[in-house]
Amino acid sequence: MLFLLLPLLAVLPGGENADGFEEPVSFHVIKISSFYNDSWERNLGSGWLGDLQTHTWDSKSSTIIFLWPWSRGNFSNEEWMELETLLRIHFIVVSEAVHRRVSELAFQYPCEIQVTAGCELHSGKLSGSFLRVAYQGLDYTSFPNNSCVPSPLGGDAAKRACKAFNQDQHNKDELHHFISDTCLRFLLGLLDAGKAYLQRQVKPKAWLSRGPSPGPGRLLLVCHVSGFYPKPVWVMWMRGEQEQPDTQRGDVLPNADGTWYLRATLEVAAGEAADLSCRVKHSSLEGQDIVLYWEHHNSVGLIILAVIVPLLLLIVCLALWFRKRCSH
Repeated sequence: MLFLLLPLLAVLPGGENADGFEEPVSFHVIKISSFYNDSWERNLGSGWLGDLQTHTWDSKSSTIIFLWPWSRGNFSNEEWMELETLLRIHFIVVSEAVHRRVSELAFQYPCEIQVTAGCELHSGKLSGSFLRVAYQGLDYTSFPNNSCVPSPLGGDAAKRACKAFNQDQHNKDELHHFISDTCLRFLLGLLDAGKAYLQRQVKPKAWLSRGPSPGPGRLLLVCHVSGFYPKPVWVMWMRGEQEQPDTQRGDVLPNADGTWYLRATLEVAAGEAADLSCRVKHSSLEGQDIVLYWEHHNSVGLIILAVIVPLLLLIVCLALWFRKRCSH
């Protein structure tokens, strides 16, 4: 079965390098095959440039869907048609192999097989490649240096599969070809085709809010940073020029438009929040950091409160006067 996974790799098409891309740059494909019984299954596939999804597999039409205008990279239409044909054959052959060798592979229905394969680029050269197979969410085998290594979780079945793969030099040569040639060639073409989009700079927007009270006399200060691109960002709560080490950063999460969102929180005593600020650094700001002061945030809140409360009282008074006049 591991030998039959090789056609999947045919779709493979820190700091910054000279072209302005964050390094290292990676491309990988993910394939998930769910086998419910000996005749019913489902296959999902996707391609990813780092954290950005660039391709998906339409199982109904058995075609590759390009999610961005530049997702074709520098591959020709003929090459993409050939890859789609290889994938169709791959899904059929792997499916038959799994059904035929369920007991030999120590699989049981229903089961799920996940494959992740890709390569990594650093300074314009291939710096690493990977191919991993998992069964039911647990490691089954991996392929460092183009050789199959069984996972301890894979048991004797994984050992037998790796032994068969490693004894066939042709298999190892094919794997090396796809990882070192096809993947690298596509990744370089994809970066070139998508350069304008991938190198864009989008400034973040930031605002402050108060989180749920962590306890009596305590405040949870929240700094929201959203809409920025590229992904690397620095956010910290500050007291003057001193960073607050208790700042808690959440995960950098994707927005629907391809930008990113992050929030940073800080728990303090209610009387210690006045001179705190949130500082945001991002490449799009060109050194002009965003600084938001909690004291100003509170002042704005008080101003709004001072306007709203009298307005509400005026509305209530007018309502009572109108009601009294109507009754007369």
